[in-house]
Amino acid sequence: MAIRSIRARLTLWYVSLLTFTFVILGGAAYGLLSYSLVREVDNALNGVAEVMAERVHGGVHTIVPSDVDELFKRFFGFSPWERYFRLLDPQGEQRRQDSRSERLPMSKQALNNASRGIPTFETVEDLERYPIRILTMPVMEKGRPARLIQVGMSLQNTVETRTRFLLIMAGLLPFGLLSAGLGGWMLARRALQPVDRMTEAANRISAEHLTERVSETGAGDELDRLAQTLNRMLQRLDVAFSQIRSFTSNASHELQTPLTIMKGELEVALRSPRTPEEYQATLKSSLEEIDRMTHMVDGLLLLARTEAGTLRIERRPVDLALLAEEVFWRLKGLAESRSVDLCLGRLEPVAAQGDRDHLSRLLLNLVENGIKYTEPGGRVLLSVLLQGQWAILEVSDTGIGIPEQDRERIFQPFYRLPTAIAQKGVGLGLSIAQSIAVSHGGAIQALSEPGAGSTFKVRLPLSGTNPPPPPLY
Repeated sequence: MAIRSIRARLTLWYVSLLTFTFVILGGAAYGLLSYSLVREVDNALNGVAEVMAERVHGGVHTIVPSDVDELFKRFFGFSPWERYFRLLDPQGEQRRQDSRSERLPMSKQALNNASRGIPTFETVEDLERYPIRILTMPVMEKGRPARLIQVGMSLQNTVETRTRFLLIMAGLLPFGLLSAGLGGWMLARRALQPVDRMTEAANRISAEHLTERVSETGAGDELDRLAQTLNRMLQRLDVAFSQIRSFTSNASHELQTPLTIMKGELEVALRSPRTPEEYQATLKSSLEEIDRMTHMVDGLLLLARTEAGTLRIERRPVDLALLAEEVFWRLKGLAESRSVDLCLGRLEPVAAQGDRDHLSRLLLNLVENGIKYTEPGGRVLLSVLLQGQWAILEVSDTGIGIPEQDRERIFQPFYRLPTAIAQKGVGLGLSIAQSIAVSHGGAIQALSEPGAGSTFKVRLPLSGTNPPPPPLY
């Protein structure tokens, strides 16, 4: 069964790592202890054998047990009961030994080493209850072995010391792991407390309470960075929800207005008999309101698809000069009805990669917007220019202009300048134009002064090029 708690997993990993470390370090310590104990025994046996060899060189042919006891006391600090010694000839025949040394073996390797003057350390397992460490040392005369000295000692103390060490380690391991587990659990709990607080705060936050934020510890660690990331995300969500609420409120208001007009006109028409002309006028007015709602709904759907990234764009080379001429002739009549001079400026032969229908709508919105907010007798100029790897669609007018503080807000859906409230419209034209430009890899820039007219520049990538992203205005 999988462990789902991060606190439990951290504790388990901590205890597992500590167990692995304890076993590795304990094994290394046990090996070093065993090696040190055997080395101490070997050094002491070597000291005893060297003293015996000096006495043999001095003409002593008999070493009594009391002398051996003194030598063991000298090098071991005590005279063990299970200690062994004997003198042998170069062939390994017995010369002098104590009663306990009768069973000491003489291996072929020890004899071969002795013939070359090399002492040999061996461990014998089967003579006594505990292993016996034996040193076979040759006594050299004139480069040849004259005697062999063999001393040995039981490794009982060494075995018991190692056993006690293992018992101590085995006794400390559960206690250490239990302490480590409790300590790891407490540390993990303390370390994850900010996460618990974040979870509680996140559970309290809803669409109606997006102003709340996750608290930070102030430590500047990974959890603080997580809290900062969550707070930035909540800030973006708060802004997005505010825009959605504003968008929904404006959309419902704009849709309610034509519906109210239609309902009122139809109710008035049904209160009493009317002439055919009056009914026709009522139906014509209702049809105008329906067209207005249809146009607004189409714009809202286009904006929604653009923001969702699902706007279908058929990218093909589009002759922008030819497109500008078509828009010019489509809106020429509207401009004349408002006594506005719609003109074609410089039209350079430029082709952009994009969707002709969407680009046509973009240009129609900009030109229609310029005509709408230009006083009678004014002028709207439409131009197509080439600038590096970019095609520029430019629409200039001599209209009312845009204050500096409103130049960014005019691209928001349903936003209209206070001086333009009297004009018909729902405030979607510029936001739709901007969404189309951005979806084509371009951007829109608004240049304007109040009372001095406005210029909108649409920057689009040329066909067959891949320029860097344009600045967002």
